Amino acid sequence: MAFASLGVATMLLLAACAPSEDLADQARDAGAGTVASDGSYEIFPEGERKAPIEFGGVTEFGDELSSDDLVGSVTVVNFWYASCPPCRLEAPDLQALWEERQDDGVEFVGVNIYDQAATAKTFAETQGITYPSILDVDDASVRLAFADNVPPQAIPSTLVLDAEGRVASVIRGPIDPSILGSMITDTLAESSK
Repeated sequence: MAFASLGVATMLLLAACAPSEDLADQARDAGAGTVASDGSYEIFPEGERKAPIEFGGVTEFGDELSSDDLVGSVTVVNFWYASCPPCRLEAPDLQALWEERQDDGVEFVGVNIYDQAATAKTFAETQGITYPSILDVDDASVRLAFADNVPPQAIPSTLVLDAEGRVASVIRGPIDPSILGSMITDTLAESSK
């Protein structure tokens, strides 16, 4: 028994020390499939994407926002809630990517699955988030619209939609900014072909 435990421990130690590819390079490789480090991700080649996702709701500021408003833009959709520790950790990275990419015509939309407007607003102010979030707590309609790509309990999760509103890529779990940045870049490049 001791030898078996020692063997498993040795394999884990060696695996942890094995060289790994840069995650951003992996994200660019459509054949990479999923990476199970902080969360899994998938990239869907342009010709294999399903129909555009239709969704909408009211933001924390009382404005209506729907997928129709976003057609023509690459859109990042992030599922979150204020008391979720990984959501709080990734918020500054999402905001930084939004600031970096908004001049490229990229839209960011949060989908708050748990909080009411006051809590969502406080979170946005505290974290410096300037893009809107749809409040999805009452009917979960946005979560249901994306259920084929993100299990309802997989929070945080982030998707990149192409200009037609189809899911181009998804990260199930906290984002790696370099991976999400590569996903956005690659999806934007499709529009310029």
